[in-house]
Amino acid sequence: MPLIEKLTPDFVFDDERGTLAQLVHSGYEQVNAVFTKKGAVRGNMHCHKNSNEVFYIISGSVDVTARLDEAEETARFESGDMFLIRNNIMHTFVYNEDTYLVALYDRRIENEDGTKDIISAQ
Repeated sequence: MPLIEKLTPDFVFDDERGTLAQLVHSGYEQVNAVFTKKGAVRGNMHCHKNSNEVFYIISGSVDVTARLDEAEETARFESGDMFLIRNNIMHTFVYNEDTYLVALYDRRIENEDGTKDIISAQ
């Protein structure tokens, strides 16, 4: 099983007006729109115990490194790419240019007791 799984949106439509990308039909409790500046790092090797994350790159590009035990892989994603990082897989993002993306979580990150489903690498 790859640490980073490439996905495709459920539906994409292009015409002279532009593009409509329907990412998913259901299954996600939290959706974030994220803008990150070129050169920034997000995540800094963290994972989520309970939540799987799907990312869709609207514009820009990002190098994603994922780690599980001794296995590690890095992949570059650009505009139109969609990918999954499963729970308990450590990951970090390094942005190659100004980037807009959508992040979808199958379970929300903020717990009702105020804690977060975020585990940082030691």
